[in-house]
Amino acid sequence: MSLKIVVLAKQVPDTRNVGKDAMTEEGTVNRAALPAIFNPEDLNALEMALHIKDIVPQTEVYVLTMGPARAGEIVRQSLYRGADGGYVISDRKVAGSDTLATSYTISQGVKKLGKVDLVLAGRQAIDGDTAQVGPQTAEKLNMPQITYAEQVLFVDNEKIRIKRRLERGVEEVECQFPCMITVGSSAPECRFPIAKQVMKYKNAINKAEAEEKGIDCEKLFAAKPYLEIGLWSAADVEAEDNRIGLSGSPTKVKKIENVVLTVKESVNVEPTDENLDALVKDLIASHIIG
Repeated sequence: MSLKIVVLAKQVPDTRNVGKDAMTEEGTVNRAALPAIFNPEDLNALEMALHIKDIVPQTEVYVLTMGPARAGEIVRQSLYRGADGGYVISDRKVAGSDTLATSYTISQGVKKLGKVDLVLAGRQAIDGDTAQVGPQTAEKLNMPQITYAEQVLFVDNEKIRIKRRLERGVEEVECQFPCMITVGSSAPECRFPIAKQVMKYKNAINKAEAEEKGIDCEKLFAAKPYLEIGLWSAADVEAEDNRIGLSGSPTKVKKIENVVLTVKESVNVEPTDENLDALVKDLIASHIIG
């Protein structure tokens, strides 16, 4: 009895600590001014995968991410916690991808991994907050999906039962494999890195990172093949050029504004349709809501 699990993860700018330099003059996120971190809810998803690995013998957990070569750090952090391997899809052609193009590229990466029983991902990334990539990936993989997952109630080599947390309460949902699950922040936090795993994988690297650091990766991987982090291009995952990057992205971010809310005074509004309508218009005009 065994399962093959893929965890979709993303390296994101730490938008929880936004300062005055967080935005560029063009109104876009200044990624150079924000530290890159493991997307928080993707860590929840990784923990769920590792928990399943603890339950189901011989289960393998792989991490798949898309981004620059330095996103290999996401894979290393996963290996430290107990993952079995990982891959980075890195290609200039995928730059500027919206959720549609991203989910397509990611789904192609999952397909390249062969037969997969379960795909796990965080509910959403803190740099976009769309919660779209997971469900869109499931659609492209033709997999049933469970969203807002919080806890694994039962799992074997055929099916999984999940507790999901919604605004109105909780649900228990059972699904046959293969399937896709997105995990929320109410799920258990990810376990800490394991010292033995850190010592084993601290030099894990992908070929692009190795070239930047002047490391002879062929010699390294020949001696210790487990240290190689997979590096795939768009061509490697057989992605069509017109479906990736800017050309495959029907939505564009026009501008991002850094809005600082300050409390100056309170306003009492009589609960009439006219007053509420005026209040909403004022809030929109001041960019408090939008």
